[in-house]
Amino acid sequence: MLPPVIETTDISKVYRMGTEEIHALQSVTITIQRGEYVAFMGPSGSGKSTLMNIVGCLDTPSGGQYILNGKDVSNMSDNQLADVRNREIGFVFQSFNLLPRATSLDNVALPLIYAGYGKSERHEMAREALRSVGLAERAMHKPNELSGGQRQRVAIARALVNNPSIILADEPTGALDTRTSHEIMDLFEALYARGNTIIMVTHEEDIALHAHRIVRLRDGLVESDEVNHNTPASQLASH
Repeated sequence: MLPPVIETTDISKVYRMGTEEIHALQSVTITIQRGEYVAFMGPSGSGKSTLMNIVGCLDTPSGGQYILNGKDVSNMSDNQLADVRNREIGFVFQSFNLLPRATSLDNVALPLIYAGYGKSERHEMAREALRSVGLAERAMHKPNELSGGQRQRVAIARALVNNPSIILADEPTGALDTRTSHEIMDLFEALYARGNTIIMVTHEEDIALHAHRIVRLRDGLVESDEVNHNTPASQLASH
């Protein structure tokens, strides 16, 4: 059996604000297997964003251990973390984070520049990623020529382009209307069905219910961690 893609053991995060200590995470232990679709859910201040930042190698824990894809990343330097992020993690943000003057193709190809791919290979891989999210015909459009849903699809294609170990989606439907939100969640479902590991951070119950497992956080602790039985059994059975 393959090792878990994510394994945290008693991780904590303490922020110091003057003389005050804020315990954003307290002894969080979670294991996520390859090919799972997990939501981190909780109200504002629950610790879900801090947990996402640590899982996404954007921050390091104050205590405990984090193993990502067999590597201990708990005490890595900023440069080492940047390298791990680029190879292992595809990010999808609420605000899309696209370069406004770049085409969809160039936005999607961006992570491949840092990974050292040549131009023709970058463009070929970016076209394939756009095709996988149903946007092949929008390759030469800039963000202001796309709808909100299309922009998020470009962002998802960018997250997929270098075949990361995990896709990390932070409030991915926060800037979208209800109908477009459903379309984006359907796309995540399709990516999950293809075998991608997806971790989504949300405070919205209806969005969290699309995931196949929900980790609920409160006051920096895991309140519950359970399989979402509202998901069709056929989809659960496929993994």
